[in-house]
Amino acid sequence: KVRAFIGEQVSLKCTFTSSSPITESLTVDWTYQPLTGGQMETVFHYQSVPYPTTVGKFKDRISWVGNAAKGDASIAIQNPVMSDNGTFICSVKNPPDVYHNIPQTMLVVTERGLSFQLTSAVLLSILVFLPSIIVVVLLLVRMGRKSGVLKEKKKSGCKKSSIEVSDEPEHTERDNCLGKLRDWCLNCV
Repeated sequence: KVRAFIGEQVSLKCTFTSSSPITESLTVDWTYQPLTGGQMETVFHYQSVPYPTTVGKFKDRISWVGNAAKGDASIAIQNPVMSDNGTFICSVKNPPDVYHNIPQTMLVVTERGLSFQLTSAVLLSILVFLPSIIVVVLLLVRMGRKSGVLKEKKKSGCKKSSIEVSDEPEHTERDNCLGKLRDWCLNCV
């Protein structure tokens, strides 16, 4: 089973071994049967050179990406569409070698979701710029808190050091400062 995305080239792999040396009489045939069933059609033929189909829905969209000398009979489909869904069958014959299994590939073409579209620019933004922005915002908030707390302390008469004494009860003064600090933080957020 091979998953492809609309408009993006997909390779259909087919590898083979032969007990006989690879010669010019080696042939590769790719056939296609739609997902809905129906007639099988030959979409690609190879014998020394590639012969892509000249008719039908795969006309000018299938290319040879294999290497017969290395046992590779793979093809690629350009601009796949949903109607390409179906079974592709790769048949390799290398006379006099007559024994072979015939692999089948089920092609499933779907739309690419947004979650899969991570370009290098987006990835760079996520990994570099986003953490940088977070650090800058945190530093600005921290600087704002410090200047805001100092201003609040000066205005409210809150204690500036642990040795200063106030005429008011300590818990009221602390509650007042903490309340103002909390209000200032909520305003910042």
